[in-house]
Formats: sequence, C-alpha cells, structure tokens
Amino acid sequence: MEPVVTVGLDGSPESLAAARWAAEEAEKRRLTLRLMHAWPLLAPEPAGAPSEVDQNYWAKRLVHTAQAELSARHPGLSVVGSLVADDAREALLRAASESEMLVLGSRGLGSAESYLMGDVSLPVVARAVRPVILVRSEPAGSQPAPTADKVVVAMETHGSGDELLDFAFHSAAARDIPLLAVKGHSVPLHARMPWGVDHGVTEELTREAREELSRALKPWREKYPQVEAEDSIRLTSPAKAVVHAAEGAALLVVGRRTHQHGATHHLDHVAHAAIHHARCPVAVVAHE
Repeated sequence: MEPVVTVGLDGSPESLAAARWAAEEAEKRRLTLRLMHAWPLLAPEPAGAPSEVDQNYWAKRLVHTAQAELSARHPGLSVVGSLVADDAREALLRAASESEMLVLGSRGLGSAESYLMGDVSLPVVARAVRPVILVRSEPAGSQPAPTADKVVVAMETHGSGDELLDFAFHSAAARDIPLLAVKGHSVPLHARMPWGVDHGVTEELTREAREELSRALKPWREKYPQVEAEDSIRLTSPAKAVVHAAEGAALLVVGRRTHQHGATHHLDHVAHAAIHHARCPVAVVAHE
C-alpha cells in the first residue's frame, strides 16, 4: 500500500477539522490522504438500488462531501475515500498500522459525544504503533488563531526515543518553522526553603538538565540542519511545562513508551495533559 495519511471521519466538527488538518499535512509530506469512516452496520453495496433505499447513503455522503471539499481546496492532493464495515476502534487501529499517521478529532475536556473521543480515540492513541494526531475544532465565532510559529516536543525524563525526535524534527522541517524541545523538572524537596527555593540547587539542576538535553538533540540538529532547534528547561512539572510551552504552537509532539508496565497500552501524565489541555494539534508518537 502506498504511504498515506489516514483521518477518521464521524461527521462531527472535530473530525472535519481533523480532515482539513490532515489534508494540509499530507500535502506538505507529499502523501495520499485517506478519509475513512467505520460503521459496523455497513451493508453490501446494493446493485442499482436508488439512494432512498441504500442503507449506506449517509455514510457515503459523509465521505464524499469531505472528499469533494478537500479536493477543491488542494487540487494537487490525492484524496481517497474508504468505508469500513467494522467497529470504529479496531478499524482505526488497523488503519494506523497501515499509515504514516492517523488523524482524529478531539474535544479535549469537553463533551464526549463524538465516537472519536473517549471510548474510541484514547484507546486508539494508547495502542497505535504509528503516530496519532488529535485535532480540535475552533469554537463558532472564535477569533482566528495567530500564526503558529513552532513545533514543540516534550522531552522525557529517561531519554526520548528516536521515533519521537525524528517525527518532531521532520514536522518542523516540513513547515519550515523552528522546533522547541521542552523539559520540565519539578523543584526537589531539598531545594525548598521557608523563604523560597535554594537558587544554588535549582541552577545546578537546570545546568545538568540543559547539558543532557543538548546531548539528546545533537544528532537531530545534525540530521536536520535546516531546522532551528532551541531547548527550554522549566522548573515545574513536566505536564505543566509542556502545555504552557505549546501555547501558539503549530504542533505539540509527545511520546508514548511501548514497554512501560509490561504493556503497549499506556499513556503517561504528560500525554494525558497534552491531549486534554493543549489547544494545538497533539501528536502522540510510540517509541521504545
């Protein structure tokens, strides 16, 4: 199968926003865009039946409408539709394994009416072997967002995997914007004093963390010399540091370790915070 970006459609504003984001991403990466709608009750294609008796009419209309809009917006982009007679969760996991990335709509901490949030999207994010990107829709009547000026990647406490950093740098290169690598570190108890914090301890902690971060980024700066990569050490919890840094970002990239707790179905607190609180699209990348 040719490389594709797959987006899951369910007709919600969030999934349509995800489709528009995915189209731009597929165009940047010169990939085919696949619009997928999964419905367990999808019936065999009727032979010559009129639309009013076609059980698949609304499913096909959902995909075809999105396909027409995105083809008009991106005339040079290859856009294909896909109707799948399967449970949404299983269909999306299979699609993720076949794609360069899977893009889903997200409502953050809002309503979970969309089947792509809560009971479907979070398990998919926690199990998918390829990057999954969650995209929110802008509320009706909201002001246009300022131009996003960076890709933010959350650096992990015990080292960040190659897949995570490669995806983040590749994303920044595709957009021709800088990358900001962020690492949060809570102030240790022994540095807390009745009058504040021991600045000697925090300065040493920051210096060591910055040296570690610089070593981790060095090979990726060499591989992607066109990307202006900066680093940031923030003395707060990793989750707060990442969500705050992602304000105004084009994309926030967080990792998911596939071997934690003896399973591949785990999201840590940083990924959870990013998914629920970051306003920009969030990419969750599985890595060792």
